[in-house]
Amino acid sequence: MEVSIKAIEKHLVSDFCTNALNIDMETKSSNKNVQSSIRTKKKTLMCDVCGAAFFWKSQLDQHCLTHSDEKPFICDVCDKSFLAKFNFIQHYRTHTKEKPYSCDLCEKKFSQKPHLTAHLRTHTKEKPYSCDVCNMKFAQIAHLNSHCHIHTNEKPYSCDVCSKKFSRKDNLTTHYRVHTKEKPFACDVCGKAFSWKSNLNDHYRYHFNKNRIACDICGKDFSNKSNLMQHYRIHTNEKPYSCNICNKEFSCKSNLNDHSRTHTDEKPYSCEVCSKVFSQKCHLNKHYRTHTNERP
Repeated sequence: MEVSIKAIEKHLVSDFCTNALNIDMETKSSNKNVQSSIRTKKKTLMCDVCGAAFFWKSQLDQHCLTHSDEKPFICDVCDKSFLAKFNFIQHYRTHTKEKPYSCDLCEKKFSQKPHLTAHLRTHTKEKPYSCDVCNMKFAQIAHLNSHCHIHTNEKPYSCDVCSKKFSRKDNLTTHYRVHTKEKPFACDVCGKAFSWKSNLNDHYRYHFNKNRIACDICGKDFSNKSNLMQHYRIHTNEKPYSCNICNKEFSCKSNLNDHSRTHTDEKPYSCEVCSKVFSQKCHLNKHYRTHTNERP
Protein backbone atom coordinates (compact mmCIF):
# COMPACT_ATOMS: atom_id res chain seq x y z
CA MET A 1 0.00 0.00 0.00
CA GLU A 2 1.41 3.37 -0.98
CA VAL A 3 0.20 6.25 1.15
CA SER A 4 1.73 9.70 1.22
CA ILE A 5 2.70 11.02 4.64
CA LYS A 6 1.60 14.47 3.52
CA ALA A 7 -1.85 13.09 2.72
CA ILE A 8 -2.07 11.59 6.20
CA GLU A 9 -0.95 14.83 7.81
CA LYS A 10 -3.62 16.71 5.90
CA HIS A 11 -6.22 14.16 6.96
CA LEU A 12 -5.22 14.42 10.61
CA VAL A 13 -5.42 18.18 11.16
CA SER A 14 -7.15 18.50 14.52
CA ASP A 15 -8.77 21.38 16.36
CA PHE A 16 -5.84 21.91 18.67
CA CYS A 17 -3.36 21.86 15.80
CA THR A 18 -5.47 24.49 14.03
CA ASN A 19 -5.42 26.62 17.16
CA ALA A 20 -1.63 26.35 17.34
CA LEU A 21 -1.29 27.55 13.77
CA ASN A 22 -3.67 30.49 14.25
CA ILE A 23 -2.30 32.06 17.45
CA ASP A 24 -2.49 35.82 17.12
CA MET A 25 -2.03 35.62 13.34
CA GLU A 26 -3.47 39.11 12.90
CA THR A 27 -0.49 40.59 14.75
CA LYS A 28 2.18 38.34 13.21
CA SER A 29 3.46 40.29 10.21
CA SER A 30 6.86 38.59 10.25
CA ASN A 31 8.78 35.72 11.81
CA LYS A 32 10.56 38.25 13.99
CA ASN A 33 7.26 39.39 15.46
CA VAL A 34 6.27 35.78 16.13
CA GLN A 35 9.47 35.11 18.05
CA SER A 36 9.05 38.36 20.01
CA SER A 37 5.52 37.36 20.96
CA ILE A 38 6.69 33.96 22.22
CA ARG A 39 9.39 35.56 24.39
CA THR A 40 6.97 37.99 26.06
CA LYS A 41 3.98 35.67 26.42
CA LYS A 42 3.47 34.03 29.84
CA LYS A 43 2.36 30.46 30.51
CA THR A 44 -1.19 31.31 31.54
CA LEU A 45 -2.95 28.07 30.61
CA MET A 46 -2.96 25.61 33.52
CA CYS A 47 -3.73 21.89 33.66
CA ASP A 48 -6.59 21.24 36.13
CA VAL A 49 -5.09 17.86 37.09
CA CYS A 50 -1.40 18.53 37.78
CA GLY A 51 -0.98 22.30 37.49
CA ALA A 52 1.43 22.23 34.54
CA ALA A 53 1.47 25.54 32.63
CA PHE A 54 1.57 26.14 28.89
CA PHE A 55 1.78 28.98 26.36
CA TRP A 56 -0.82 27.68 23.92
CA LYS A 57 -4.14 25.88 24.19
CA SER A 58 -2.89 23.29 21.69
CA GLN A 59 -0.08 22.39 24.12
CA LEU A 60 -2.52 22.15 27.01
CA ASP A 61 -4.91 19.96 25.01
CA GLN A 62 -2.04 17.65 24.04
CA HIS A 63 -0.84 17.46 27.65
CA CYS A 64 -4.32 16.69 29.03
CA LEU A 65 -4.38 13.48 26.98
CA THR A 66 -1.57 12.14 29.18
CA HIS A 67 -4.02 12.03 32.09
CA SER A 68 -6.52 9.90 30.17
CA ASP A 69 -6.37 6.66 28.23
CA GLU A 70 -7.38 8.45 25.05
CA LYS A 71 -5.08 7.95 22.05
CA PRO A 72 -6.80 9.76 19.20
CA PHE A 73 -4.38 8.91 16.40
CA ILE A 74 -5.03 5.38 15.12
CA CYS A 75 -3.04 3.62 12.40
CA ASP A 76 -5.43 2.23 9.78
CA VAL A 77 -2.91 -0.44 8.81
CA CYS A 78 -2.19 -2.14 12.17
CA ASP A 79 -4.67 -0.37 14.51
CA LYS A 80 -1.93 0.81 16.83
CA SER A 81 -2.94 4.06 18.56
CA PHE A 82 -0.89 7.07 19.58
CA LEU A 83 -1.19 9.95 21.99
CA ALA A 84 0.61 12.45 19.76
CA LYS A 85 0.28 13.11 16.05
CA PHE A 86 4.06 13.33 15.65
CA ASN A 87 4.54 9.78 16.99
CA PHE A 88 1.80 8.52 14.70
CA ILE A 89 3.48 10.05 11.63
CA GLN A 90 6.80 8.47 12.60
CA HIS A 91 5.11 5.09 13.06
CA TYR A 92 3.27 5.27 9.74
CA ARG A 93 6.56 5.44 7.90
CA THR A 94 7.28 1.86 9.01
CA HIS A 95 4.41 0.87 6.70
CA THR A 96 5.07 3.24 3.81
CA LYS A 97 8.86 2.78 3.95
CA GLU A 98 9.13 6.53 3.38
CA LYS A 99 12.53 7.96 4.32
CA PRO A 100 12.41 11.73 3.78
CA TYR A 101 15.66 12.56 5.59
CA SER A 102 18.89 11.93 3.68
CA CYS A 103 22.55 12.40 4.56
CA ASP A 104 24.29 14.99 2.36
CA LEU A 105 27.60 13.14 2.70
CA CYS A 106 26.73 9.52 1.89
CA GLU A 107 23.08 9.80 0.75
CA LYS A 108 21.87 7.26 3.30
CA LYS A 109 18.17 7.82 4.05
CA PHE A 110 16.22 7.80 7.30
CA SER A 111 12.56 7.83 8.31
CA GLN A 112 13.15 10.07 11.34
CA LYS A 113 15.19 13.25 11.68
CA PRO A 114 16.79 12.21 15.04
CA HIS A 115 18.16 9.12 13.29
CA LEU A 116 19.74 11.32 10.62
CA THR A 117 21.22 13.60 13.29
CA ALA A 118 22.74 10.60 15.08
CA HIS A 119 24.07 9.23 11.78
CA LEU A 120 25.79 12.52 10.88
CA ARG A 121 27.97 12.11 13.95
CA THR A 122 29.54 9.04 12.34
CA HIS A 123 30.99 11.51 9.81
CA THR A 124 31.84 14.37 12.17
CA LYS A 125 33.01 12.12 15.04
CA GLU A 126 31.08 14.46 17.34
CA LYS A 127 30.29 13.01 20.77
CA PRO A 128 28.21 15.61 22.62
CA TYR A 129 27.04 13.42 25.50
CA SER A 130 29.50 12.73 28.33
CA CYS A 131 29.30 10.59 31.45
CA ASP A 132 29.32 12.60 34.69
CA VAL A 133 31.24 9.83 36.45
CA CYS A 134 34.09 8.91 34.08
CA ASN A 135 33.78 11.58 31.34
CA MET A 136 33.48 8.96 28.59
CA LYS A 137 31.80 10.56 25.56
CA PHE A 138 29.04 9.25 23.31
CA ALA A 139 27.44 10.24 20.01
CA GLN A 140 23.92 9.29 21.14
CA ILE A 141 22.18 9.89 24.44
CA ALA A 142 20.78 6.35 24.38
CA HIS A 143 24.35 5.01 24.40
CA LEU A 144 25.18 7.28 27.35
CA ASN A 145 22.14 6.05 29.28
CA SER A 146 23.16 2.44 28.67
CA HIS A 147 26.72 3.19 29.76
CA CYS A 148 25.57 4.78 33.04
CA HIS A 149 24.25 1.39 34.19
CA ILE A 150 27.91 0.28 34.49
CA HIS A 151 28.41 2.74 37.35
CA THR A 152 25.10 2.08 39.12
CA ASN A 153 25.14 -1.71 38.60
CA GLU A 154 21.52 -1.32 37.55
CA LYS A 155 20.30 -4.19 35.34
CA PRO A 156 16.74 -3.39 34.28
CA TYR A 157 16.49 -5.96 31.46
CA SER A 158 15.71 -9.54 32.48
CA CYS A 159 15.71 -12.73 30.39
CA ASP A 160 12.30 -14.41 30.62
CA VAL A 161 13.92 -17.82 30.05
CA CYS A 162 16.68 -17.93 32.69
CA SER A 163 16.04 -14.66 34.60
CA LYS A 164 19.57 -13.39 33.91
CA LYS A 165 19.69 -9.59 34.12
CA PHE A 166 21.40 -7.07 31.85
CA SER A 167 22.20 -3.38 31.95
CA ARG A 168 21.46 -2.91 28.23
CA LYS A 169 18.55 -4.04 26.09
CA ASP A 170 20.77 -5.00 23.16
CA ASN A 171 22.79 -7.27 25.46
CA LEU A 172 19.57 -9.04 26.44
CA THR A 173 18.64 -9.44 22.77
CA THR A 174 21.94 -11.07 21.91
CA HIS A 175 21.84 -13.18 25.09
CA TYR A 176 18.65 -14.85 23.84
CA ARG A 177 20.76 -16.56 21.19
CA VAL A 178 22.16 -18.79 23.95
CA HIS A 179 18.66 -20.22 24.28
CA THR A 180 17.53 -20.09 20.65
CA LYS A 181 20.87 -21.21 19.15
CA GLU A 182 20.31 -18.54 16.50
CA LYS A 183 23.37 -17.76 14.37
CA PRO A 184 22.50 -14.70 12.26
CA PHE A 185 26.03 -13.87 11.12
CA ALA A 186 27.05 -16.05 8.15
CA CYS A 187 30.33 -16.10 6.25
CA ASP A 188 29.68 -15.21 2.59
CA VAL A 189 32.70 -17.27 1.55
CA CYS A 190 31.96 -20.68 3.09
CA GLY A 191 28.53 -20.22 4.69
CA LYS A 192 29.60 -20.98 8.25
CA ALA A 193 27.34 -19.15 10.72
CA PHE A 194 28.07 -17.52 14.06
CA SER A 195 26.07 -16.15 16.95
CA TRP A 196 28.17 -12.98 17.24
CA LYS A 197 29.63 -10.67 14.64
CA SER A 198 33.00 -10.54 16.40
CA ASN A 199 33.37 -14.30 15.88
CA LEU A 200 32.54 -13.91 12.19
CA ASN A 201 35.20 -11.20 11.85
CA ASP A 202 37.76 -13.51 13.47
CA HIS A 203 36.74 -16.28 11.07
CA TYR A 204 37.15 -14.08 7.98
CA ARG A 205 40.87 -13.71 8.67
CA TYR A 206 41.39 -17.37 7.82
CA HIS A 207 40.00 -16.90 4.32
CA PHE A 208 42.06 -13.87 3.41
CA ASN A 209 45.53 -14.86 4.62
CA LYS A 210 46.74 -15.11 0.99
CA ASN A 211 46.30 -11.34 0.55
CA ARG A 212 48.25 -10.41 3.64
CA ILE A 213 51.65 -8.68 3.80
CA ALA A 214 54.47 -10.50 5.58
CA CYS A 215 57.19 -9.04 7.79
CA ASP A 216 60.59 -9.73 6.17
CA ILE A 217 62.18 -10.17 9.60
CA CYS A 218 59.93 -12.68 11.36
CA GLY A 219 57.42 -13.70 8.67
CA LYS A 220 54.31 -12.59 10.55
CA ASP A 221 51.65 -11.36 8.10
CA PHE A 222 49.24 -8.43 8.24
CA SER A 223 46.12 -7.27 6.44
CA ASN A 224 47.53 -3.86 5.50
CA LYS A 225 50.79 -1.91 5.29
CA SER A 226 50.05 0.39 8.25
CA ASN A 227 49.71 -2.61 10.58
CA LEU A 228 52.96 -4.03 9.21
CA MET A 229 54.80 -0.74 9.84
CA GLN A 230 53.43 -0.68 13.37
CA HIS A 231 54.66 -4.26 13.84
CA TYR A 232 58.19 -3.30 12.73
CA ARG A 233 58.55 -1.27 15.93
CA ILE A 234 58.76 -4.55 17.84
CA HIS A 235 62.01 -5.27 16.00
CA THR A 236 63.36 -1.69 16.12
CA ASN A 237 62.22 -1.17 19.73
CA GLU A 238 60.77 2.20 18.72
CA LYS A 239 58.16 3.41 21.24
CA PRO A 240 56.80 6.82 20.21
CA TYR A 241 53.74 6.78 22.51
CA SER A 242 54.12 7.45 26.23
CA CYS A 243 51.68 7.50 29.15
CA ASN A 244 51.29 10.99 30.61
CA ILE A 245 50.68 9.51 34.06
CA CYS A 246 53.53 7.01 34.55
CA ASN A 247 55.65 7.72 31.42
CA LYS A 248 55.56 4.09 30.27
CA GLU A 249 56.25 3.91 26.53
CA PHE A 250 54.51 1.91 23.80
CA SER A 251 55.11 1.06 20.17
CA CYS A 252 51.51 1.70 19.09
CA LYS A 253 48.76 4.04 20.20
CA SER A 254 46.18 1.29 20.80
CA ASN A 255 48.48 -0.30 23.40
CA LEU A 256 48.81 3.07 25.11
CA ASN A 257 45.02 3.42 25.16
CA ASP A 258 44.67 -0.05 26.69
CA HIS A 259 47.33 0.78 29.27
CA SER A 260 45.67 4.09 30.21
CA ARG A 261 42.65 2.16 31.44
CA THR A 262 44.77 0.61 34.19
CA HIS A 263 44.86 4.10 35.71
CA THR A 264 41.18 4.95 35.16
CA ASP A 265 39.81 1.41 35.73
CA GLU A 266 37.65 2.01 32.66
CA LYS A 267 36.20 -1.15 31.09
CA PRO A 268 34.30 -0.10 27.96
CA TYR A 269 33.92 -3.55 26.39
CA SER A 270 30.89 -5.49 27.65
CA CYS A 271 29.99 -9.13 26.94
CA GLU A 272 26.63 -9.38 25.16
CA VAL A 273 25.87 -12.67 26.90
CA CYS A 274 26.76 -12.18 30.57
CA SER A 275 27.56 -8.42 30.78
CA LYS A 276 31.09 -9.04 32.09
CA VAL A 277 33.24 -6.02 31.24
CA PHE A 278 36.81 -5.78 29.95
CA SER A 279 39.38 -3.05 29.47
CA GLN A 280 40.61 -4.49 26.16
CA LYS A 281 38.64 -5.72 23.15
CA CYS A 282 40.92 -8.72 22.60
CA HIS A 283 40.10 -9.95 26.10
CA LEU A 284 36.39 -9.63 25.31
CA ASN A 285 36.76 -11.61 22.07
CA LYS A 286 38.63 -14.36 23.90
CA HIS A 287 35.96 -14.41 26.60
CA TYR A 288 33.15 -14.86 24.03
CA ARG A 289 34.43 -18.31 23.18
CA THR A 290 33.73 -19.51 26.72
CA HIS A 291 30.04 -19.11 25.84
CA THR A 292 30.03 -20.50 22.31
CA ASN A 293 32.89 -23.02 22.21
CA GLU A 294 33.33 -21.79 18.64
CA ARG A 295 36.65 -22.02 16.87
CA PRO A 296 37.58 -19.65 14.05
